Amino acid sequence: MKAVRVHTFGGPDVPQFEDVPDPSPNAGEVVVKVEAAGLNFIDVYHRIGLYKVQVPVTLGQEAAGTISAVGAGVTEWRVGDRVAYAGPLGSDAEYQVVPVARLVALPAGVSTKQGAAVMLQGMTAHYLATSTYPLAPGDTCLVHAGAGGVGLLLTQIARMKGARVITTVSTEEKAALSREAGADEVIRYADQDFAAEVGRLTGGAGVQVVYDSVGQATFTASLDCLAVRGMIVAFGQSSGAVAPVDPLVLSQKGSLFMTRPTLIHYSAKREELLWRTGDLFRWIVDGSLRIRMEFEFALRDTAAAHRALEARKTTGKVLIIP
Repeated sequence: MKAVRVHTFGGPDVPQFEDVPDPSPNAGEVVVKVEAAGLNFIDVYHRIGLYKVQVPVTLGQEAAGTISAVGAGVTEWRVGDRVAYAGPLGSDAEYQVVPVARLVALPAGVSTKQGAAVMLQGMTAHYLATSTYPLAPGDTCLVHAGAGGVGLLLTQIARMKGARVITTVSTEEKAALSREAGADEVIRYADQDFAAEVGRLTGGAGVQVVYDSVGQATFTASLDCLAVRGMIVAFGQSSGAVAPVDPLVLSQKGSLFMTRPTLIHYSAKREELLWRTGDLFRWIVDGSLRIRMEFEFALRDTAAAHRALEARKTTGKVLIIP
């Protein structure tokens, strides 16, 4: 089969489209014929070595497709079942071995492309808004990268929770997409001081939570956007790593809370995984949650997909199609 492999850490040209042995499942595993895989910034972090993985490695941590083989002892899944998953490395391939504990069934009304598009970013948006800082009516949140994959989903979920949503984006095109997703206010950070704008939009009170996937470029000013005892949720670092933070700064700026969550800790239990994906799939089917996925790349063009993502030339979800 074909897969996208990294043999040495580096830039977007290091992923190699190559032949690898066909996989076979062990006990408690299945083989999934990948119909669509999601591209995420964590794939970039793996590629450059920021998040350490052993090379050579097949990239990708999110996909959907149909089961083509089942391992010993697997009784709850059958060949032909439509499934989606996030977490196991190796989704940028024609086939992938997946532990059954990470699988969820795709219901009627949710396509494999939608399943691949919503597993990692959708569950991230879900845990951010429902668990890390559970939004409630009357809350105001700031969402950086409002036109990105997580940003568009998080905006919609935050509005479902009754929160007021302020987003930051880089261009007017992205601003329009963010407003379409339900953002109450959109700040063009290239043209405006976003911290000053948040102060103006909240009458100086600040927001209850900042959801920051950008990192280095936004973190310090994000602290200035928070209300007293507000929370900064640093869940990504697309602009680079955040410098070490003196805890005293959190005190001086209003007894702030800071957390650096990751999806694996918010979906480790089976019941939590099913809760999050169950909500997401239900919202897709009833039209409450819309997924933007106009950017698709063939598996052999995964390097080009990485370049586009890093250059901020994409919006919504980027899919890799074997």
